[in-house]
Order: sequence, then C-alpha cells, then structure tokens
Amino acid sequence: MTAREQEEYRALRATIRERGTARVSIFSAGVAAWTAATIATAALASSPVASLLPLLLLACVFEAIFALHIGVERIGRYLQVFYERSGESAGSSEAAGSIGWEHAAMAFGRPPGAATTDALFTVPFLLAAIFNIVPPLLLNPIRAELIFVGGAHALFALRLIVARTAAGRQRAIDLARFQQLKRELP
Repeated sequence: MTAREQEEYRALRATIRERGTARVSIFSAGVAAWTAATIATAALASSPVASLLPLLLLACVFEAIFALHIGVERIGRYLQVFYERSGESAGSSEAAGSIGWEHAAMAFGRPPGAATTDALFTVPFLLAAIFNIVPPLLLNPIRAELIFVGGAHALFALRLIVARTAAGRQRAIDLARFQQLKRELP
C-alpha cells in the first residue's frame, strides 16, 4: 500500500468515527432545540399552523442525521471494496488484510435475538412528531388547519419510514456499485 493510500484509509476511518459521534450529538442537540421550540410555540402561538415551525426543525435534524448515516455507510463500502481484500494481503496490517472490519460487520448482520440499534433514531423522531401535533389539537383547529397540520406531520412520518427502508437496502446497493466501479477503473 502506498503512503497516499495509507493516508486516505486513515482519513476515511477517522471520518466514519467523527460522523458517528456527530450523529449522536446532532440528535441530542436537535431534540433539545425541538423541545424548546415546541414549548415556546405551545405557549405563545394561537394558531395550529405554528406547530409547523418545530416540525420543520425536527425534519432538518432528521435530514442531517440521515445524510451523515448515508455518508458513513458509503465510506464503509468504499473501504470494503478498495482496501479490504479477502484472501490476500495488501501490504499493511493497519489498513488492509484478509478480512477487515467492513467485511466482518456486513457478514455479521443482525443475529436473531441480538440487541439492535437504530442509527436514524426513527422511533424517537416518530414520538416527537406525535408530541408535536398535540398542542395544535388543543387549540380546537378548524378542519382546514387540521388537514394541513396533520398532513404535514403524516408526511414527516412517511419520510422517516421511507428513509429507514432505504437505509436498510443501502449497504448492498453501495457494495454492488463500488464493486462495479472497481472492475471498470484501470
């Protein structure tokens, strides 16, 4: 492995580590900001439509987490295809060898009965969306407000479900694409 390849490998592993930490930090700070916005909106707003501001904040936090997650997974597949080589040594015990972390993590999967985590925090986001819609319901909204505000919350819930489904398929899609690129590149 060349010095440039070693540096790239180290930088990409550091990026995975930093983005993983950032994802949790953004979630924590985002939920705190959303909570403050929801309380302020509930206390000060007289219109159910005002609940869309905290919902927008919640959606922005989710999109930041989703983007970080997608990027980390993509970097992992890149490392798996271009730096890990099964059955042969690439010259550096630190970066590449027979089977590395990315191969092992993908092969490990989710064993039956094992604890699982949700890197996208979809359940807390769904709960927050439910809590977010309560204050406008207490304001006795007219039908149009109820449809508009409820529809926006339903769209957010749909976005969470679609993103979680897409994230579940992403590893295999990215792996196949990077393998194709490796075959095509000189």
